[in-house]
Amino acid sequence: MRELIAMYLIKEGYECVEAEDGEEALARLVERRFDLLVLDVMMPNMDGLSVCMKVREKSDVPIIFVTARGDEWDKVNGLKIGADDYIVKPFSPRELVARIEALLRRTHRQVDDIASIGPLEMDIKGHKVRINGIDLFLTLKEFDLLACFTRHIGQVLSRDQLLEMVWGYEYYGNARTVDTHVKTLRMKLGEYASLIQTVWGIGYKFEV
Repeated sequence: MRELIAMYLIKEGYECVEAEDGEEALARLVERRFDLLVLDVMMPNMDGLSVCMKVREKSDVPIIFVTARGDEWDKVNGLKIGADDYIVKPFSPRELVARIEALLRRTHRQVDDIASIGPLEMDIKGHKVRINGIDLFLTLKEFDLLACFTRHIGQVLSRDQLLEMVWGYEYYGNARTVDTHVKTLRMKLGEYASLIQTVWGIGYKFEV
């Protein structure tokens, strides 16, 4: 069933990663970001309900449950613990695709003001940053600097350019301001500090 669902979704243009059980699913979530999860309730080692609860501790990624159970108790409990939709076997692949498309449209991941870049998720209007689903607490200038970098991915930006775009002309020429904020921003990015690369003699580059 899992392989058939993946084959159909790939045919429809989606990139899919499979997991044979709940524990493997959680391991996959640590490795990379996903736009949506399709979880079977009945899985070996750790069932879908337990996986959903674990995921909801750190992430609001959309979740669709797939199950052979059709009674109201399971549906209500699945939704209560954080599932966004519920589909009961047997079902047509076309119905699953339609539910996935509808759920993706409803989520913020397709809103222009929210950018998902690698492990980062930036809510520009809400002034929030998450890394792998965990909130990152930044100062105003750190947030503005990171937003500037994400708008110029792969582009080398000089210190003077960053001063002009983030701080304005009143700080023009004070390159140490940029270096200090890049240092603190890297510290907060932790294991992802290398997203901001130093280009010696010029400035910095944001590379995913």
